[in-house]
Amino acid sequence: MKPLDLLRLLALAALWGGSFLFIRIGAPVLGPVPTAFVRVLIGALTLAACLPLLGLRWNMQGKWPAVLALGVVNSGIPFAMYAVAALWLPAGYSAVFNAMTPLMGVAIGALAFSEPLTRAKAMGVVLGVAGVGVLTRTGPVAFSTEVLLGALACLFATACYGLSGFLARRWITQRGGLDSRLVAAGSLLGAAAFLLPFCVAALWRHNTLPDAGVGVWAAMVGLGTLCTALAYILYYRLIADLGPVRSLTVTFLIPPFGMVWGALFLGEALSWAHAAGGALIGMAVWLVLRPGAARETGSSQIAATTAER
Repeated sequence: MKPLDLLRLLALAALWGGSFLFIRIGAPVLGPVPTAFVRVLIGALTLAACLPLLGLRWNMQGKWPAVLALGVVNSGIPFAMYAVAALWLPAGYSAVFNAMTPLMGVAIGALAFSEPLTRAKAMGVVLGVAGVGVLTRTGPVAFSTEVLLGALACLFATACYGLSGFLARRWITQRGGLDSRLVAAGSLLGAAAFLLPFCVAALWRHNTLPDAGVGVWAAMVGLGTLCTALAYILYYRLIADLGPVRSLTVTFLIPPFGMVWGALFLGEALSWAHAAGGALIGMAVWLVLRPGAARETGSSQIAATTAER
C-alpha cells in the first residue's frame, strides 16, 4: 500500500469515526429523523455540486428507480437508526457496532441469497455477536433497556448495509453498472426523499429547530459535507486504487477513531470492554474479509456499497 493510499485510508476512518460524534451532538437536540434527513440532504447537495468537478454527468442509464430505492436501504434507514442509537449510546459504542457490517453481509448472504457460509465465516459471526455482548453487558454505560434498544438500532443499521450490497449487485452491477460516485449521489437523493415526510411529521409534532444552536448546526454541516460527501469520494477513490476488499480494512480503523473522538470532545468514558469487544469484532471481521474468504463469496461486490456510515 502506497503512503498516499494509507493516508487516505486513515482520513476516511477518521471521517467515518467522527460521524458518530456529530450524530451524538445533533440527534438529542434535533431528534433522530431530522438529524438523518439533514445529513443526507447536505451530503446529496454537496455531492451534486462536486459531480461536475469530477467530470461526471447525471446519466443513470435508466437506473434511477433502483438507485433511489438503494438509497433508502443504504442511507435513509441506517442513518436514522444510528441517530436513534445516539439518544442513548456513546459515540464509541456506535462506532464499534458499525464494524459488524461485513458480518451482517455474510449472514444475510447465507440466509437470503444462497451465498456459501464457510466455517471461518460462521466463526466470524459468532465472534462478532460475542463482541457485541461484551460491549453492551460490561461496558462503561450501565446495561438498560435503552442501551439494548440503541444496540439493536445499530445492528439493524448494519443489516441494512449488508443487504444493500446484494441489492446493488442485483439492481445495478448485474444490469451493466454505473459510476459508483453517481450511485452515491443518487442514493443520497433517494434517502432524502424517503426521510422528508417523516422529518416533516416529526417537526410537526415537536419543532426542535429553534433548540439547535450554532454548535449543533456546525455538527450537521460537518456530518453532511465531511463524513458523508467527502467520505464517499475518498472511499471510491480507494476502491479504484486498492480494490474493494482491501478498502474495507477501514472497518478496523473506524472504532478507535470513534472512541477517541467521543472521549476527547464529549468526555465519554473508555474501558477494557471497548478493547475486548472491539477485538472480538475485529477478529470476526478479519475472518470474513481475509483474501481467501473474499474469493469464496464475492465479498468484493458487497464491499463497494456497504461501508459508508
